[in-house]
Order: sequence, then C-alpha cells, then structure tokens
Amino acid sequence: MATREEMAVIKAARAGESQAQLALGNRYLDGGTGLPRNNVTAFYWLKRAAQQGVDDAWKAIGRNISYDDVKALSVAREAALWYEKAFDAGIQNAGLTFARLVLDNAEQFDSNSQARAIGALSFLANQDDHQAQWLLAQQIQKHRHDHGSQEDVSSNQQPPPISEEDFPTLEERLITKAAYAGVEQAQFALLDQAWAKSDYVTFARGAAVLSKKIRHRHVVAVMQLEKGQDISRDIVLCADESLLLLRYAQWRLRAVKPDLVEAGWMLELAAIAGNIEAQLELGLLNAKLDRHGNRVFMELGLANFKKALHWLTVAGERGSSLAWHALARIYARSIYSQRNLDVSLQYLEKAASLGAVNAQYELAQIYWRKRRDSPLNDINAIYWWKKAAEQHCDNAKNALQAFSARSGQMRWADNALMHLNEKRKSAHPFLSARVELAATFGLTNPEALLIDVKAADYGHCLVIDICRYYARSRRRLVVIDTDEQRATLNRICRLFSDVDCSFSGLEGSYRQRQYRLKSNFPESA
Repeated sequence: MATREEMAVIKAARAGESQAQLALGNRYLDGGTGLPRNNVTAFYWLKRAAQQGVDDAWKAIGRNISYDDVKALSVAREAALWYEKAFDAGIQNAGLTFARLVLDNAEQFDSNSQARAIGALSFLANQDDHQAQWLLAQQIQKHRHDHGSQEDVSSNQQPPPISEEDFPTLEERLITKAAYAGVEQAQFALLDQAWAKSDYVTFARGAAVLSKKIRHRHVVAVMQLEKGQDISRDIVLCADESLLLLRYAQWRLRAVKPDLVEAGWMLELAAIAGNIEAQLELGLLNAKLDRHGNRVFMELGLANFKKALHWLTVAGERGSSLAWHALARIYARSIYSQRNLDVSLQYLEKAASLGAVNAQYELAQIYWRKRRDSPLNDINAIYWWKKAAEQHCDNAKNALQAFSARSGQMRWADNALMHLNEKRKSAHPFLSARVELAATFGLTNPEALLIDVKAADYGHCLVIDICRYYARSRRRLVVIDTDEQRATLNRICRLFSDVDCSFSGLEGSYRQRQYRLKSNFPESA
C-alpha cells in the first residue's frame, strides 16, 4: 500500500507535474514498501515526463526499459528519439534498443535514421557487445540479399561502401564472435552456414552442444520417448531448434552403426514442434525406408508401421509430396500386413499432384500398364509423363517420344499447307483447318478428314480415334509439346465449336470430304 508521501507524488504526477512524474517513474523502477516494481507503469510516467522535456526521464528510460518492453508500449518513432539521446549521452545499452526500434520498423524512419541505427550497432559491436554483433551481421545479410551491395558500418556516421567480396568475411566474423560469446541465435546461424557448406564436422561439434541443452530442457519427454511411450505434453521449440535437431539427426543416421533411439527422439521433438521435414524423416525412420523406397536399418529392429503411417500422414496433409509417396510405397508392398493397392494409388496421385517427379513417373507407368482397363488410362499416362518430363525426368521424356507429333512424315499435309492461300481458306474453312491440323500433328489423310476436333482435345494431348468411321485405323495419342501447337489447336477448336463433325454435318460423308480435298489440293495426293 502506498505511503502518504507516495500518494502525494502520485497526485502531483496525475496533475501533470513533470518532476513528480519522473519521481514516480523511478519509484516504480526500483519498487519499495509502498509501490511494486513495474516497468510498464514506470515507462508510462517516465514517458510523460520525457514528453515535457525532462532529460533525466529519457535517461532512465534508456537505462532501464528494455526493447521487449518498449516495443509494445510506445510508437517506435517517438521512443527511438529518447533512446538515441540516451545513447549519445553515454548509456550504451540504449543504443541497442534504438537500433532495434529503427531497423525493426524501417518503414517509419528515413534513410538517415537507419544509417544512425547501423552506426550505433557498429559502435557497440566494436565494443564487444555480442548482441550488437549478431544484429549487425543480420543487417549485412539483409542488405546483401535485398540490394546486392552493403555499406561498411565501422562508425556511427554515414557508413562508406565496401566491396562485394568483403561481405562474407565481415558477416561471418561478426556471427562467429557473437556465437562464441553465447548468443544462441548466432550459434544457430553459424551452424546453418556450416551445414550449407557441407562442413559437417563443424556442424556436428556445435550441434552436439545445443542438442544437449534441448534434451536437458525436455528430459522427461525424451525419457518417455526412449521407453517407447507417446508424449502427451507440449514441446516448445523455436524454428531454429527444430531445424537443428532435424539436421543433427540426419547426420547421425549417416553413421556406420547409427543410434536409432537418439535420432528418433531428436526427430520426434522436431516433428511435434511442427517441422514438416522432421515429420517425414520420422515416418521414414519408423518404416525403415529411405526416400527412394529402399529398406534400411533392417538389422536394427523391426519397422513400426503404426507410427510411420501417423507421421507420414501428418507430413502429407501439411504439403509434403514425399510423405504421400512413401505412404504409397508402404501400401503397395507385401512387407506391410495391410497392403492395399487402391489406397496406394490414391496416395501416389496425391504425391504426383504435389509435384513429386518420381511419383508422377510411377503413376504414368501404372496407368499405361492398365491402359486396356479404361479408355482414359492412356490419356492419364500421357498427362503424368508430361508432368514428369517438365521436371527433367529423362525416362518420361523417352516415353513421350513415341507420342510426339511427327508432322514431317506426313508429306501430303506439308504439300497441301504450302499451297493453302487466303482464297482457299475463305472458300473451304473447315477443310483448310483440317489440313493445318494434319500438318501440325502429323495426321494421316483419313485421320485429318474424320477426326472430331472438339472431342479429340484433352488439353495435354490429342486423342485420334476414327475407328467408328474408318475400320482400318487404330486409336492413337499425340502429345501437345509446344505453345505453337496449343495455339493452333485452340484456333481450330474455336472454328469447330458449333459444327457437327459427323457425316450428317456440314462437311458431309467421307467420300465427299475426300473429293473436296483432292479437288482443292491436288498436290496432296
């Protein structure tokens, strides 16, 4: 309970007296018998005093109110002014808060303010402020990625430019200093760089230390996992921690005799924390499969398909195509007691739809093998081969070669197209379109005259089926490879959009169409 003296100070502060506001703010900073320690309330009164020009107020703010407190309590532009003044007055920790206020809210500040913030970070970094070193390294990285150039921040004035090749040296030096000083974010960044460079020895050395800290923080959960129990408690990991556990587990699994229990708890903690890649890896580990569907770690125990299916499904529902592909492989194999080829096909389609190139090729192969079961299966096979080929799958490209448009082999259509002029197009638009279609997609004379253009277009391929009218023909598919082919087909389809292509339509019977072709294009015979 506030004393009589403190009540008098509160009354005066509420009345707007700046010195009373300063005194009340300081009392809330220190706490005491009458008033509790409360930085939020302290900031409120110190801010009111600072707004009235009391220097000791903004000095107290810069000295005692952290960035985490002030970012939610004040407008960044107003608060940054007080922290900059405090930093200029010699309160060094105010410089770090000033820089964060400016750089985290860059849209509210001009380039000069941002340059002063970088200068403050540089000064503090040179004074071995390790948090400033880490923040400065982040800014170098950000500007290098966003602008392709970076300024050397070696003083608290406008920094001069440095050359592109100096970036990695300066950035890595700052991150390394901050990391060795114990700044955890910098440690994660340093390990991320080592992983990107494939420097696995350095990565493993640092990851071992950080993973032990994470294990110690979740010691009860890890013990439950090692006993084969499910974790019911929430796992609190940041994105950097879950990524570290994922990578460290992946590295440990590369050993000649890997410890599956150790890798398992790391992957499961990361998976529970929401890392999709860890969920995929955990599912594969429990199924004893690698990403290519090969059996692994068979000498180290039996597969746990119940757990594998759970985590692979979780990863698949969050967008992992490889998880759906792994599920398809599990359900397709006899190693799983509940083998189900229909379910396997459903999962394979999901994986292919999400862009897994191997799944696309496998799905195309399945549809092609079953092409006699449904008239759409070969069309679907072409579709997925084409999707896989677009992702540079050589096997899919080879499969599609048999369905490419070999227009050069149909000399009649090429000869007719050479003599196609505007007069003939105007007099015989449908016949001219059929000639052009034949030249574009390599159609024979009967195919060109009898094809139902609208029904033949399936988007990715042309289905040529004239068996109803021409018994000697066979149904075949031609893949649409180029934008030019697609544009030509679209134009011809628009022409035939309201036309009956059967013998009862405008074009007449097959004999009539043949006669019209020979009469108008004798060079095509």
